[in-house]
Amino acid sequence: MTDQPDGVTPPQDAEMEGPVRVREPAFNLPAGLVGILAVLVAIHAVRTYLLPQWIDDELIFNFAFLPARYAHSLADQSLAWIWSPITYSFLHGSWEHLIFNGFWMVAFGAPVIRRIGMVRLAIFWCLSAVAAVALHIAFHWGDMAVVVGASGVVAGLMGAAARFVFSPSGRISRQFAHLNRRLTIGEALANRSVVVFAGIWFLTNFLIGLGVFAFGGAASIAWEAHIGGFLFGFFLFGLFDPRN
Repeated sequence: MTDQPDGVTPPQDAEMEGPVRVREPAFNLPAGLVGILAVLVAIHAVRTYLLPQWIDDELIFNFAFLPARYAHSLADQSLAWIWSPITYSFLHGSWEHLIFNGFWMVAFGAPVIRRIGMVRLAIFWCLSAVAAVALHIAFHWGDMAVVVGASGVVAGLMGAAARFVFSPSGRISRQFAHLNRRLTIGEALANRSVVVFAGIWFLTNFLIGLGVFAFGGAASIAWEAHIGGFLFGFFLFGLFDPRN
């Protein structure tokens, strides 16, 4: 269920008479990823340029994640408490927010999609979105601040990619990383490249939680959701990976 770049074959180790250099296209994304980015852009464009403010406010209330929703009787409210742990991931607070998530989605989503395909990715997206806000709500029970953005899912993609994108040399091939063997959790935790990558990632998010690197303050970034998504992707990616 993986996509192969048209006209490009992975380098072979055996029976090579001399070194072969494979040129990797600078921009070669899976069609599914391009579709996801297009949907995210379209949603934000419609909200920003077409919807009246009061309709957008209603949309945010009904489709963004709101921790306070779960501190009240679910029988006394709409069914938004069912779908909002997923639908919030398709909404963004600004173009900068969307572009930032899109950049990292291109970097880490492409190898994951090539490896597991779009059907598994759809399930992964939904569950990683839920896992992200599950950890967020554990720290912000009853909070009235809404959560929007695909950051938790992107973090899940990063955690998943950490299980297979690094070659033994520690390098990443953009086009062929999805063909690597998936590391076991133990192997990943013992791999220097994975540990350094994860260590820097966690340190950055903890600093965001302390208010460092946080534009607008730590309260404007649901950094706990990032951690929830990453842990989901890292520890449970094997359930979505069809490769042995």
